[in-house]
Amino acid sequence: MDIVIIGSGNVAAVLGRKFRAAGHTILQVVSRNASAASKLAYEWSTESTNYPSIINRNAEVYIIAVSDDAIDDVISDMKLPGKVVAHTAASVSKDILKSVSEHYGVFYPLQSLRKEMPGLPEIPIFVDGADEKTKKILEALAHSISDDEVELSDDDERMKLHVAAVVVSNFTNYLYTLAEEYCRKENIDFKLLLPLIEEVAQRIKNISPSQTQTGPAIRNDLETIEKHLALLDKYPELKKVYEFLSLSIAKSK
Repeated sequence: MDIVIIGSGNVAAVLGRKFRAAGHTILQVVSRNASAASKLAYEWSTESTNYPSIINRNAEVYIIAVSDDAIDDVISDMKLPGKVVAHTAASVSKDILKSVSEHYGVFYPLQSLRKEMPGLPEIPIFVDGADEKTKKILEALAHSISDDEVELSDDDERMKLHVAAVVVSNFTNYLYTLAEEYCRKENIDFKLLLPLIEEVAQRIKNISPSQTQTGPAIRNDLETIEKHLALLDKYPELKKVYEFLSLSIAKSK
């Protein structure tokens, strides 16, 4: 397919690389960040512009990969009748694009994406469309870049999925951040915890997390919990998190 990518951030960069690897053609990169757009265009041997008014109108699909709160501004004067146009946001309705084209939808990659990724990650894709043509084209595009799950998902389902994704990815990463800071201040090598992190991630591929919970809270080991809390007196934020999660885990038994 011939594709125009609108955006030049992490999602735009990784999706563009996946599209190219699958044999699609990126006709143009459109972004207000002219420097970032130019770098991606150079990487993909294509053109770029920071003026939406001169968007290439010869593509089959237009992927809007910008932050949720930037979509309105990006599409304010955009009219692409007859074209398939989709944004990549989990928490924004597809209907925000109804003024752009009659063939509008969503192309949501459920993955934490970074431009600096050394390879091309596996990405489950959730798509939706205003009509059957849009759904079929976006599904075909998704299957071309994803060996993982590709599913139709409406606005409500996608929002709920995004809540869960924030918990398992963003919140978990913040816990890693707190633990790393604690380790640094206590002269502990955070990397010593990596085998444990990897083991837990592997374990839940086959077993429900509710069946694999370990630690002092699930054992009701109050003596160990009190010792840990005493050690965390100098780290009030981490101590607060420790207390809250310990209580929640104990109540889950």
